[in-house]
Amino acid sequence: MTKPLLDVEDLRVRFHLRTGTVEAVRGVSFQLGRERLGIVGESGSGKSQTGRAILGLTPPPGEVTAQRLAFDGIDLLTASKRTLRELRGGRISMVMQDPKYSLNPVMTIGEQIIEAYRAHARKAGRGEARDRALAMLEAVKMRDPGRVFALYPHEVSGGMGQRAMIAMMLVTEPDLLIADEPTSALDVTVSMEVLRILDELVSERGMGLIFISHDLKLVSSFCDRVLVMYAGRVVEELQAKHLREAKHPYTQGLMSCLPTLANDVRPLPTLNRDPAWAQ
Repeated sequence: MTKPLLDVEDLRVRFHLRTGTVEAVRGVSFQLGRERLGIVGESGSGKSQTGRAILGLTPPPGEVTAQRLAFDGIDLLTASKRTLRELRGGRISMVMQDPKYSLNPVMTIGEQIIEAYRAHARKAGRGEARDRALAMLEAVKMRDPGRVFALYPHEVSGGMGQRAMIAMMLVTEPDLLIADEPTSALDVTVSMEVLRILDELVSERGMGLIFISHDLKLVSSFCDRVLVMYAGRVVEELQAKHLREAKHPYTQGLMSCLPTLANDVRPLPTLNRDPAWAQ
């Protein structure tokens, strides 16, 4: 790898509560080029909090610290609010897990994409922004983009809503896209279509992609590299094609839980309570 697009070193996310401090992300480090990086792990492992911390979206009372958190040479921890506003949605975008909670219910799909575009292309006129929005809806393989443009979020299916979210996040042509379980609420057919769209757009635009998921089989076939997280830590990093050769007991346990077509009834593997490597 030459100069990394994203450089993360010793990233920590803490929530200071009345009952004590919870450390959701504990010392995560990695570098990302213009490639597909998968982050996998069970619910609560810190995957989504890692993605939100990169964008500066950790909600209060959260605290984010790191030895280094830089995007294309820009220190995200010391950058001004103005710089962060320009980066968010401009050069770095994030597709949230469920479009029902991410899209504004009182604005049409088209208006939301136009708003995202004009927030970063301030000199763009409304006509240009409308053409851009329609082009993005077409790019994500939306049938009849003109009709969908005028619909409200409750009038579209889950798959259409997810494609609309992807269109809105990519309309500014970001350099980095963080996709937080973008296919978890979709059926298999729609999931494959969304993945094809992401694959085409990442390849054509040369973006970096962080693909957050709990589906190891999906990540192993779609991503270039994989980070495996457990209890806020990265316990293993390897090439996606070598995921079945993982050495860490947690990764091996996850792989062993994948369903097979064989009719072999066997107990699922379990971890010892509080294993030493999780401390």
